[in-house]
Amino acid sequence: MLSAARNEMLTRVGPGTPMGNLLRRYWMPVAGASDLAQNRIKPVRLMGEDLVLYKDLGGRYGLVARRCSHRGADLAYGMVEEQGLRCSYHGWKFDEAGACIEQPYEEIANPNPKSRDGCAIAGYPVRELAGLLWVYMGPQPVPELPVFEPFTYRNGFREIVTAEVPCNWFQCQENSIDPVHFEWMHENWSANLRGHNGSAARHLKLKFEEFEHGFVYRRIREGGNETDPNWTVGRVALWPNAFYLGMHFEWRVPVDDQNTLSISWFFMRVPKGREPYVQDEVPAWVSPVRDANGQWIVSHVVNQDIVGWVGQGRIADRSRENLRSSDLGIVEMRKRFFADLDKVAAGRDPSGILRDPQAASCVPLPDIMRKYNVEGVPLADYDKHPLMRERLAGFRHHYGQPAEVRRAFAEAMGIEG
Repeated sequence: MLSAARNEMLTRVGPGTPMGNLLRRYWMPVAGASDLAQNRIKPVRLMGEDLVLYKDLGGRYGLVARRCSHRGADLAYGMVEEQGLRCSYHGWKFDEAGACIEQPYEEIANPNPKSRDGCAIAGYPVRELAGLLWVYMGPQPVPELPVFEPFTYRNGFREIVTAEVPCNWFQCQENSIDPVHFEWMHENWSANLRGHNGSAARHLKLKFEEFEHGFVYRRIREGGNETDPNWTVGRVALWPNAFYLGMHFEWRVPVDDQNTLSISWFFMRVPKGREPYVQDEVPAWVSPVRDANGQWIVSHVVNQDIVGWVGQGRIADRSRENLRSSDLGIVEMRKRFFADLDKVAAGRDPSGILRDPQAASCVPLPDIMRKYNVEGVPLADYDKHPLMRERLAGFRHHYGQPAEVRRAFAEAMGIEG
């Protein structure tokens, strides 16, 4: 149980808040690069700031404040040029760092070298990695962008899925270190929704271990033992706001105090014999969270998670909870966040920040699926592994996979669409 004041520290993410200051020290994924393939401008809201993500005609990415510094016009309706973004109202132009680099009328009628002084807008670095666009909103010097080892895997079909979640980011991230909910939400409740009695194998033993890039949780369920990869390798609550399960990542990116962008990156290796497989562009698509009647969609794994998250309210009141032994990982996660808040307040780097380019160039993670992801197996053997078998049968994680993405996946795998 947390006091209201301590809960505020974990959940408030706006500029100048303790958690906002902490999260701004990390690179955050905010979109798929393919999102800007057709429309080169995308309005986004991140950690309480209204911004515009764009790709100029020279191939540079930018993330700048959404309002022009001239008279506040909306830059989401601006024009991308060879360099930078031009306001459609009076033509002021800004580069990817937010500097005002042109004021057309002033330069003709009233030339003044100081005219642009004080006219810059917020601008944040953007980089492309693994088909994702990453942004850094914190202070200088900018840390290295971690290249997690799964991003280096070859011969795989990748896709990016986003969903808008109407609740605070922290209750989403706590889900990343809560293994018991798989038994109940994704198995027993899921069976119940299909009209069956849920009788999933029960959890018997849990273990949580801290490492540089977060926590590993290990579990044993009925019928299993300590030789099971779920115990020997485990899964990763990735610091500070992600989850790695062996075939995909999930990030919980704060939009503001009461809304979260769920953004997931999926990898599925093609069967042996279908190499080399090269994916020209990583498709990105949006998963709906409500149906046409306004009801929560509960048919898919992450959609079910979302119901669990939003059911706690826009911002969960942790002063009223009753934690027990299954919640030890959540307790340890909160302790680490409070320790990192103290580090940032003291002017030090929080956990997991990388300053060494070589160390950041390939960051290994515990990977329960590494052998399958790296070496691959024949298509006939996919049926022997439950995760791979389910992935071939259909996309079970998010509702709404577009037909064209499914067809591309099926073609890569060599199966019927």
